[in-house]
Amino acid sequence: MSDAGQELRIEREEANGHGAFFIGMGGSRVAELAYSRLDGNRVNIFHTQVGPQLQGRGVARRLLDAAIAWARETNTRIAATCPYAKAQFEKDASIRDVYDP
Repeated sequence: MSDAGQELRIEREEANGHGAFFIGMGGSRVAELAYSRLDGNRVNIFHTQVGPQLQGRGVARRLLDAAIAWARETNTRIAATCPYAKAQFEKDASIRDVYDP
């Protein structure tokens, strides 16, 4: 299945202290950034995964950017134990306003 003509839509869900930003395709998740809630205004990103059909297209960063935009809108702080997310926060000063190392 080709998605070349489709806009990749990032969705978010959260329940029972766990959440994710994800892209669904053909009834399954093909990319996901998962987090757990630490308290009322802090979350920890612990996992980022992009399926082979989307790799090399900046999808992981788009998921992280969606999480950052959500954090800014909701006054949420983000910690990161996921190696990818942690590396992005460490190298990009423009997103550290929501980072809670």
